[in-house]
Amino acid sequence: MIQLTVNRKSRSFDGDPEMPLLWFLRDELQLTGTKYGCGLGLCGACTVHLDGKAVRSCQTPMKAVAGKKVTTIEGLAVNGDHALQSAWKQHNVPQCGYCQSGQIMSAAGLLNTNPKPTRDQVVEHMSTNICRCGTYPRIVRAIERAVREA
Repeated sequence: MIQLTVNRKSRSFDGDPEMPLLWFLRDELQLTGTKYGCGLGLCGACTVHLDGKAVRSCQTPMKAVAGKKVTTIEGLAVNGDHALQSAWKQHNVPQCGYCQSGQIMSAAGLLNTNPKPTRDQVVEHMSTNICRCGTYPRIVRAIERAVREA
C-alpha cells in the first residue's frame, strides 16, 4: 500500500507500483486538470508538483510518490486564485487551453525555486512545455505579472 498526500488530503494506492501518477490522479481521484499529452514527459501537459518540485506525472511511477506530497492544478490554490492563475486570466493566455494546467504548474515550480526570475530564465524554464496554439508570449507576460504582484 502506497500512502501519499494529494492536494492536502491523505490518499492510498494499492495497485501496480509502476503505474504512472497521471493515471492515479485522473482515473482514480478524478482530478482531470492534469492532462495526458505525449506520454513521454516531453510536452509538459501532465506537470504536477511533487514535494513542491515540478515533475511530469506521466513519467512518475506510483512507487516514487510514497510518503510524498503531490499538488495538481486543482490544489495549487484553494479558490483558484493563485497569482499565476489570476495573471493567466488577465492576459487571456489560453486558446484551446489543453496545455495550460501544465504550463501553470511548471511556472509555479519555477517561482517556488526562483521567486524573481529574469525574462530569460522564464523563457528558458518554460521552453520545456509545449503549447500547440503558440501562446508563449502571453505565458511569459503572465508569469512576469505574477512575479510583480507577488
